[in-house]
Amino acid sequence: MSTEILIIDDNPDIRNILKDLISDAGYETRVAANYNQALNEIDKKLPDVAIIDVKLDKGDNDGIELLSHIKNKNKDIPVIIISGHANIEMAIKSLKSGAFEFLEKPFDEERLMNFVKRAVENFKLKNENKVLETKLFHSFDLIGNSQNIEKIREQIEKLSNSESRIFIYGPTGSGKELIARKIHKLSKRNKGPFIILNGALLDVKKYELELFGEEKENSSITYGSLEKASGGTLLIDEISEIPLETQSKILRVLIDQKFRRINSNHDIKVNVRIICTSSKNINNETQLGNFREDLFHRLNVFQINIEPLSNRVSDIPLLVDYFSKTISKAYNLKELNIDKEDSYLINHFWPGNVRELRNLIERIAILSNNDQIKIKTIIKESIKQGGIETFKSNNLSVPLKEARENFEKEYLTTQLKKFGGNISKTAKFVGMERSALHRKLKGLGVKDLN
Repeated sequence: MSTEILIIDDNPDIRNILKDLISDAGYETRVAANYNQALNEIDKKLPDVAIIDVKLDKGDNDGIELLSHIKNKNKDIPVIIISGHANIEMAIKSLKSGAFEFLEKPFDEERLMNFVKRAVENFKLKNENKVLETKLFHSFDLIGNSQNIEKIREQIEKLSNSESRIFIYGPTGSGKELIARKIHKLSKRNKGPFIILNGALLDVKKYELELFGEEKENSSITYGSLEKASGGTLLIDEISEIPLETQSKILRVLIDQKFRRINSNHDIKVNVRIICTSSKNINNETQLGNFREDLFHRLNVFQINIEPLSNRVSDIPLLVDYFSKTISKAYNLKELNIDKEDSYLINHFWPGNVRELRNLIERIAILSNNDQIKIKTIIKESIKQGGIETFKSNNLSVPLKEARENFEKEYLTTQLKKFGGNISKTAKFVGMERSALHRKLKGLGVKDLN
């Protein structure tokens, strides 16, 4: 895909010179002759790079306002500011506002094209980094063959064709954002933005600013998540962390289907699909008075529950295989050779869930040089506080019979999870008759996982 550069200048001679120079260098161009044209071009489609004159037809700092407008939409887009009325103060102001470079008119053509080339390289580098991050952390693959994952796949397929609000429950690191991204990718809104508002990471004073945006006295605008997600999907991550006062305003938005930026009298229609996630039990939060029940019912139209990885043992080998391949590819390494049935991996409790497992595989990729001894050492050192080590230490101070029973209970529970609660498959694997396994599980107090 070719690079597109937006040229904004009210002088037709300057516009044509810039257009010819940049087109001759192999870049695509768009032009705007005044402030309103520029706004329309920016809102219609964001460029890869913008060249903006400071003074247009609206005021002395039109270009700075347009710079802020672009940066609010995508902070990674390089903007070159040019001016025929340049001074040090203006140059400093533009750079503080996020300009990539500042250039005084009349400009040297070679210097300008050097700035353009560097801006294009800067934008491409940031995009490449985003792609790498996507490969590592935002894959659209939902890996697993457990009953829980199979059910979620079915739910995703059904819900992707609707506009219904969705609540995704699951512990931290289990894959809630991944599910939301999958729904967005398969929905009719997939060409629109996917915006994340993380309720757990925000300063308590910034929730409304992040949601609704703000209009300032100098006419500059800060866009909130509701506006950034227009035409797409807004994921409100850990919504239970949002204060009650802000919850009431979200409820009003859902009822009225419109909102106002802070300090604005202008209504903006809402055109987003809202997906929420929580690692807390919202019913409990509602009873405790921490979450509005009426908001919960508005958001909880459909519900998806993803279980902790410790309940999905059969998914662990598949995840190890998947992350070994994708992370090796992302780092341009030979594919990692990790024992997918390693007892440390299978028996670990995984308090950090899939994220913890992914981080472990990445650590192995960086540190092991694919050496089997190093791989085993990294696995053991990384999870020595859980799984087998914990089991061993807990059973050193009990009689042999009790230790044996503890082991059998731990072993059979793990195998049941591994086979998704299927008694027949578990019995075949452990070498027991199905009826004998039933009796053994009952005697050990192991509940049927189905």
